[in-house]
Amino acid sequence: MKIYTRRGDAGETDLFGGGRVSKDHLRVDAYGSVDELNAALGVCAAATAQEDLRKLAHAIQHTLFDLGARLATPATARAARGRTGPADADVASLEGRIDVLEQELPALRRFVLPGGTPAAATFHVARTVCRRAERRAVALHRVEPLEPAALRYLNRLSDLLFVMARIENRRAGVPDVEWEGQRG
Repeated sequence: MKIYTRRGDAGETDLFGGGRVSKDHLRVDAYGSVDELNAALGVCAAATAQEDLRKLAHAIQHTLFDLGARLATPATARAARGRTGPADADVASLEGRIDVLEQELPALRRFVLPGGTPAAATFHVARTVCRRAERRAVALHRVEPLEPAALRYLNRLSDLLFVMARIENRRAGVPDVEWEGQRG
């Protein structure tokens, strides 16, 4: 199989289930943002020395591939292909991971500045990419309703990525840098 097809050279792309759309279509923007998030999680997995966080990042990547496939499939073809994306159980799983990891952390008193260790910084970047993917999915949802669990999954995932960044810092002995508010 060749890596290039030349079918996208005029600015259009194929969708799962048939059909073509412009590469700046809301659907392509949504699944492209999820793809960016998946790549950012790959960077997180490569950067962390924490085996539990690496395994969690890899598991999330699989769910994100499912979500991307769901977003790349128009409603007319989705039922025939069985593309549903994340389910309520996936959201609950993220919440469970957040609850477990937060037991290692001190309570938040203020906003935290992104940064700390290099690995923590990668999780913070992934969190912001996740927020962008969520915004793109919401934009698509306004035109073609998505399953509510898909939107909840992205929302909860950004929370988990924030906690994972804090865990990286905590385990490395690096304190969170709290935002001090407006100065001057």
